[in-house]
Amino acid sequence: SLASTAITCFTRGLDLRKGTEDVLCPANCPLWQFYVFGDGVYASLSSICGAAIHRGVITNAGGAVRVQTLPGQENYPAVNANGIQSQVLSRWASSFSVTPATKDTALEAVGRSVSTARPSTGKRPKKTLDKKAGNKDCKADIAFLIDGSYNIGQRRFNLQKNFLGKVAVMLGIGIEGPHVGVVQASEHPKIEFYLKNFTAAKEVLFAIKELGFRGGNSNTGKALKHTAQKFFLLENGARKGIPKIIVVFLDGWPSDDLEEAGIVAREFGVNVFIVSVAKPTTEELGMVQDIGFVDKAVCRTNGFFSYQMPTWFGTTKYVKPLVQKLCSHEQMLCSKTCYNSINIGFLIDGSSSVGESNFRLMLDFVSNVAKAFEISDIGSKVAAVQFTYDQRPEFGFTDYVTKEKVLSAIRNIRYMSGGTATGDAISFTVRNVFGPVKDGPNKNFLIVLTDGQSYDDVRGPAAAAQKAGITVFSVGVAWAPLDDLKDMASEPRESHTFFTREFTGLEQMVPDIIRSICKDFLDSKQ
Repeated sequence: SLASTAITCFTRGLDLRKGTEDVLCPANCPLWQFYVFGDGVYASLSSICGAAIHRGVITNAGGAVRVQTLPGQENYPAVNANGIQSQVLSRWASSFSVTPATKDTALEAVGRSVSTARPSTGKRPKKTLDKKAGNKDCKADIAFLIDGSYNIGQRRFNLQKNFLGKVAVMLGIGIEGPHVGVVQASEHPKIEFYLKNFTAAKEVLFAIKELGFRGGNSNTGKALKHTAQKFFLLENGARKGIPKIIVVFLDGWPSDDLEEAGIVAREFGVNVFIVSVAKPTTEELGMVQDIGFVDKAVCRTNGFFSYQMPTWFGTTKYVKPLVQKLCSHEQMLCSKTCYNSINIGFLIDGSSSVGESNFRLMLDFVSNVAKAFEISDIGSKVAAVQFTYDQRPEFGFTDYVTKEKVLSAIRNIRYMSGGTATGDAISFTVRNVFGPVKDGPNKNFLIVLTDGQSYDDVRGPAAAAQKAGITVFSVGVAWAPLDDLKDMASEPRESHTFFTREFTGLEQMVPDIIRSICKDFLDSKQ
C-alpha cells in the first residue's frame, strides 16, 4: 500500500508533491484555525485535514486521508459542514479532493501507478533525494528516553526496542524531517546516540537494534533532567526553532521523583511526553513515591502529553497515534514557536475613504490573523491602534491576556473616520505600544492596514520601527499605492507586502500572512 505521510493541521494541498498521496492527519486540530475553500473540490490553498473533516472523511480524532490533486476552478462555494465553515474563493490555480485511505484504495493506487508508469527519463535519483529529506511536515527533534531498569527486564526491554523501531520508521526521519536520539534510563542515564548521529531511518533502526540492556533502578527523573539539560545542545545536533521533544517510556513507575525534572524540561522549552506501560496495580501503588507522577512530568496536563499502553505485547496499533501526536507541531505548547512567542501590533486605517462596512471587513481580517496564535499571559500578545490624522490606541499588549478577550476587544473597535497620516501613526505605535515590551522575550511584528495614500512620509518611521527590531508587514487595499506599501515593509519586501483591490480579498491573505510571520520567526532563530 502507499505509505502514509504524517502532516500537520496546517499542511495545505499545495504543500504536497504528488498527484495522489496518503497522509495522516493529527488529532485535536483546533477547528477554528482551519482555512478551507470550497466543498468536495477544495482550492489547494485549503488545509488538507480541515477539508477532510469538512468532507466527513475523518473526525477531529485525525486519521488517514487520500489526497488527489485536481485542476483549478472558478467559484469555490462556502458550505458549513461538520463544524467547519468553508469559505468562498472566486478562482484558484489548483484543487484537491479527499477520500478515506483504505487498504483497497491503496492497492488500487499501486496497481494504477504501475500501469501508467512513465518511460524512464534517467531521472531515477530524484526519489532517493526525497527519502533523504524525510517527512518535512513533521519537524521535530526527539529524544526517546527508554526504560533500561530491572523493572522492565531484558525480555520486555527487547519488545520496547521493537516498538521504538516501528515509531522511528513511521516518523519519516530525514535531513529536513524529524531527527531522533536515544537515552537509556537506569541507575545512571546514558545518552546512546544524539540527534546528529543519524539522519536516515535505516541507520536509526540499526542503532536501536544494537542497544544493550543496562539494568538498575528506574531513575527516570534523573534521566529526564539530564536529557533536558544536555541532549538538545546545538553541538549535539539540535536545530533552532524546531520543537524539542522527550518521549519517556516508563514500565511500571519511576523509582525517583519526576517533578523537578519536569520543571527543568519546561524551563528549557522541552515538550515531555510520558508513555506509560503496565500501570502500577492497586497493590503496587504503595511502592510508588508519587501517584501523580505523570502530571508532574508532562509539558501540560491537558491529556495530550500522556499516552498509555496496557503491555509491551501487540503494540503495533499504538504506533500511529503516538506518531500523530509527535508530529503535531502546533500542539507543542512548551516549545517557543511562532504561535506562542510573538507580539503582533495592528495599525488600522480609520480614514473616511474606508467606510463603516469595509472597516468591519478590516476588523474581521485582524481577528482572523489574531486567532491563529496562542494568546496568553505567557504566550503571544496582541495590540491595536486605529489612525486617521490622529492615533487612538484601542488596546495594548498587556490589556487582554486571553484569546476570547482580545477577539471581543477587536469586535468592539469603533470606526473613527478622518484623514490618513500613516507615518505619524507608525511612530506613535513604536513608541507607545512596542516601547513597553521591547525588552520582553517575544518577537515583535507590526501589521499596517491601509486603503490609501498617506499625507506624510512613511519611509522614515517604518525604517525606525525595523531598527527597533519590529518586523513590518504592509497590507494595502483599494487605493493604497504600492510604493508606499513597499517602503513600509521589512526585507525581503515581496514577502512582507500584501495588496488586494477589494476589501473582501483580505480574508484570502490570512493564511499567507500567518505563514510569513512563522517563517520570519523561524529565520530569526537560525
